[in-house]
Amino acid sequence: MLKFAIPRTIPRLSAKAITSTPARRTISRSAIHYAKDPKMSSGPPKHEMVYFPNMTAALPSESGEFRRVLWTGLYSQVVLMTVPVGGDIGDEVHTVDQALTFTSGTGKATINGKDQDVKAGDLMVVPAGTQHQFVNTGPTPLILYTIYSPAEHNPQTVHQTKEEGDEEEENGKDEAPDWSRKPKAENEKAGLVNTSGKY
Repeated sequence: MLKFAIPRTIPRLSAKAITSTPARRTISRSAIHYAKDPKMSSGPPKHEMVYFPNMTAALPSESGEFRRVLWTGLYSQVVLMTVPVGGDIGDEVHTVDQALTFTSGTGKATINGKDQDVKAGDLMVVPAGTQHQFVNTGPTPLILYTIYSPAEHNPQTVHQTKEEGDEEEENGKDEAPDWSRKPKAENEKAGLVNTSGKY
């Protein structure tokens, strides 16, 4: 069994890497390191339990990371996100389903033009192909974990800021692996999944 501890505090980018402007915070291209967590596997998951204790109670109330992939499977992916005060995730549409569980803070969700206030303890589902945006409206970070089905990001992704994430996505450096997008029949034929549970 793999057991993961979610860090209480996570290091932030250095002040030198961040330039403030009245409109928004920007990061110089040289400051973006395209961080990947080498401890996270880049291959298909092993057939073992993965355990994240106290996900709704023990997540940090502050985090310097906008996005961190926690686990990637053949058909889904778990990602931790922290939206800073006054920040948002960006108005977007995915080709995958997404379920978001909010653990800290308050915000406004806009799903296909409809607004809904969200807070710790709420669950929001965004079907594939649906416009969505989440904005932090509170005085503290809006923290959530999201489950994509299938995966949306590289299994080792760590983005310090939204801008870093946007840059990686635009440059094709944050793509879900091919093995996470294969049909069930293909995974069964390759021996990655079988109903006997023996590998």
